[in-house]
Amino acid sequence: MANIEHIQYINAPVEKVYEVLTSESGLAEVWTQELTFTAQLGVVNEFKFGDEAPTRMKITELVKNEKMGWHCTDSDPEWVGTNITFDFNQLGGKTSITLRHADWKSVTEFYRFCNYNWAIFLLSLKQYCEEGKGINYQSRRF
Repeated sequence: MANIEHIQYINAPVEKVYEVLTSESGLAEVWTQELTFTAQLGVVNEFKFGDEAPTRMKITELVKNEKMGWHCTDSDPEWVGTNITFDFNQLGGKTSITLRHADWKSVTEFYRFCNYNWAIFLLSLKQYCEEGKGINYQSRRF
């Protein structure tokens, strides 16, 4: 199995970064505007990216200002069954966030594309937390 891992350092308190990633309005700014999201264990949330079928993620872990975990229940077949975690750490006035997208069956072209796009996701999060403007799907050029 293959895993994607990235870390980003954000000049904002952990409480702010956590709130962005655990709110529908925050995720709309940094990932996609087409979503339904509730930060609650066991809830299956939905994210849409253009004409693609929705991606559905079940919240499996939720520890305020420390961790959030998702399990993909529906999406591109390569994503189904994978797990995404966000680990938050306060470092003085900064926050480090480690994103892991684990349990890929193999390294494919789509895996590589997603690896790149998770890095853009973390850049979007950083820009939104520090400057008030993210790079969500709708504002990107592919």
